Amino acid sequence: MAQRAEGFVEAVLAVVADIPPGTVATYGDVAAILGSRGARAVGQVMARYGSDVPWWRVVRAGGHPPAGKAEPARAHYEAEGTPLLPAAGEDGYRIDLAARRWIP
Repeated sequence: MAQRAEGFVEAVLAVVADIPPGTVATYGDVAAILGSRGARAVGQVMARYGSDVPWWRVVRAGGHPPAGKAEPARAHYEAEGTPLLPAAGEDGYRIDLAARRWIP
Protein backbone atom coordinates (compact mmCIF):
# COMPACT_ATOMS: atom_id res chain seq x y z
CA MET A 1 0.00 0.00 0.00
CA ALA A 2 2.85 2.42 0.75
CA GLN A 3 4.23 1.97 -2.76
CA ARG A 4 0.80 2.75 -4.21
CA ALA A 5 0.58 5.93 -2.12
CA GLU A 6 4.07 6.94 -3.22
CA GLY A 7 3.04 6.47 -6.85
CA PHE A 8 0.00 8.69 -6.30
CA VAL A 9 2.18 11.43 -4.81
CA GLU A 10 4.53 11.30 -7.80
CA ALA A 11 1.61 11.29 -10.24
CA VAL A 12 -0.02 14.32 -8.59
CA LEU A 13 3.24 16.27 -8.62
CA ALA A 14 3.84 15.36 -12.29
CA VAL A 15 0.39 16.63 -13.30
CA VAL A 16 0.84 19.86 -11.36
CA ALA A 17 4.26 20.41 -12.93
CA ASP A 18 2.58 20.22 -16.36
CA ILE A 19 0.03 22.97 -15.69
CA PRO A 20 1.09 25.88 -17.93
CA PRO A 21 1.76 29.36 -16.51
CA GLY A 22 -1.34 31.54 -16.36
CA THR A 23 -3.70 28.59 -16.09
CA VAL A 24 -5.08 26.62 -13.16
CA ALA A 25 -6.68 23.29 -12.34
CA THR A 26 -8.84 22.44 -9.36
CA TYR A 27 -7.93 19.72 -6.90
CA GLY A 28 -10.77 17.71 -8.44
CA ASP A 29 -9.40 18.29 -11.95
CA VAL A 30 -6.02 16.88 -10.94
CA ALA A 31 -7.70 13.87 -9.35
CA ALA A 32 -9.83 13.28 -12.48
CA ILE A 33 -6.77 13.43 -14.73
CA LEU A 34 -5.36 10.60 -12.61
CA GLY A 35 -8.59 8.61 -12.85
CA SER A 36 -9.48 9.31 -9.24
CA ARG A 37 -12.22 11.12 -7.37
CA GLY A 38 -9.81 11.96 -4.56
CA ALA A 39 -9.71 15.77 -4.59
CA ARG A 40 -8.95 15.77 -0.87
CA ALA A 41 -6.10 13.32 -1.40
CA VAL A 42 -4.67 15.69 -4.03
CA GLY A 43 -4.94 18.50 -1.48
CA GLN A 44 -3.08 16.43 1.09
CA VAL A 45 -0.31 15.67 -1.41
CA MET A 46 -0.01 19.35 -2.27
CA ALA A 47 0.09 20.36 1.40
CA ARG A 48 2.85 17.87 2.20
CA TYR A 49 4.93 17.69 -0.98
CA GLY A 50 3.85 20.50 -3.29
CA SER A 51 6.41 23.17 -2.49
CA ASP A 52 8.68 22.22 -5.42
CA VAL A 53 5.95 22.44 -8.07
CA PRO A 54 3.76 25.44 -9.06
CA TRP A 55 1.35 24.88 -6.15
CA TRP A 56 -0.54 28.13 -6.83
CA ARG A 57 -1.87 26.62 -10.08
CA VAL A 58 -4.02 24.15 -8.12
CA VAL A 59 -7.10 25.89 -6.74
CA ARG A 60 -10.29 25.10 -4.89
CA ALA A 61 -13.44 24.22 -6.82
CA GLY A 62 -14.79 27.78 -6.85
CA GLY A 63 -11.54 29.17 -8.25
CA HIS A 64 -10.29 30.32 -4.86
CA PRO A 65 -6.56 30.04 -4.13
CA PRO A 66 -5.20 27.32 -1.85
CA ALA A 67 -6.46 27.79 1.70
CA GLY A 68 -4.23 30.09 3.73
CA LYS A 69 -2.08 30.98 0.72
CA ALA A 70 -4.09 33.76 -0.95
CA GLU A 71 -1.43 36.44 -0.53
CA PRO A 72 1.64 34.55 -1.83
CA ALA A 73 -0.48 32.94 -4.58
CA ARG A 74 -1.73 36.32 -5.81
CA ALA A 75 1.82 37.43 -6.60
CA HIS A 76 2.25 34.36 -8.80
CA TYR A 77 -1.10 34.91 -10.54
CA GLU A 78 -0.28 38.53 -11.27
CA ALA A 79 3.18 37.65 -12.58
CA GLU A 80 1.70 34.98 -14.88
CA GLY A 81 -1.25 37.07 -16.06
CA THR A 82 -3.85 34.75 -14.56
CA PRO A 83 -7.23 36.56 -14.68
CA LEU A 84 -8.63 37.31 -11.23
CA LEU A 85 -12.17 38.22 -10.23
CA PRO A 86 -13.25 40.00 -7.04
CA ALA A 87 -14.86 37.64 -4.53
CA ALA A 88 -16.44 37.91 -1.13
CA GLY A 89 -14.65 36.17 1.70
CA GLU A 90 -11.26 36.19 3.28
CA ASP A 91 -9.31 35.73 0.03
CA GLY A 92 -10.92 38.73 -1.69
CA TYR A 93 -10.48 37.23 -5.15
CA ARG A 94 -10.79 34.08 -7.19
CA ILE A 95 -9.42 32.88 -10.50
CA ASP A 96 -11.63 33.17 -13.57
CA LEU A 97 -11.98 29.42 -14.15
CA ALA A 98 -14.07 29.90 -17.29
CA ALA A 99 -11.17 31.77 -18.89
CA ARG A 100 -8.12 29.93 -17.57
CA ARG A 101 -9.01 26.41 -16.45
CA TRP A 102 -6.43 23.93 -17.76
CA ILE A 103 -7.77 20.82 -19.40
CA PRO A 104 -5.00 18.67 -20.87
